[in-house]
Amino acid sequence: MTAIRYHPLSEADPEQLLAILNNIRTRTHLISHPEFTLQSLAGWVSDKQEENQQPGCRVCAVDINGELAGWCGIQRSEKDYELAIVIGQTGWGAGPQIFRDMMGWASELGHSEVIIHLLDSRRDYRFIRRLAREVYETELLGRRFTTYRLSVGSADQIPNSNPSSL
Repeated sequence: MTAIRYHPLSEADPEQLLAILNNIRTRTHLISHPEFTLQSLAGWVSDKQEENQQPGCRVCAVDINGELAGWCGIQRSEKDYELAIVIGQTGWGAGPQIFRDMMGWASELGHSEVIIHLLDSRRDYRFIRRLAREVYETELLGRRFTTYRLSVGSADQIPNSNPSSL
């Protein structure tokens, strides 16, 4: 069984977070940006902590089985609220459970819908597409994304099964 714990990003070990965020396999699915340094990471964490204080937002570090695996959050994206999940390779497979947890948070925060932007480097996630109220392409910062618009209650329809079957 996978034990997932969410906690403030400020409590995450900076060296471990730096390794996850600068990992080439993680960066493949993110907007291009310079690799983080400990100094730039501290600024990024501070910005995310500020976002966490905004109404309707929740941003945190993710530990899986006692090890830092990445971060996730509900954050502003223009006029919408966006789900973001950035997990290193050791946490792959936990995404559907993190997604379910975040949809629960979205409900607690009073959202009726949220969006997910997946960079064009990502494969199509059938389980997200099935839950989506709308799927469309978006261009942000010069890159193409598939954007999924989800009703918050739709996460209740995700089966608790092996993530590889989703």
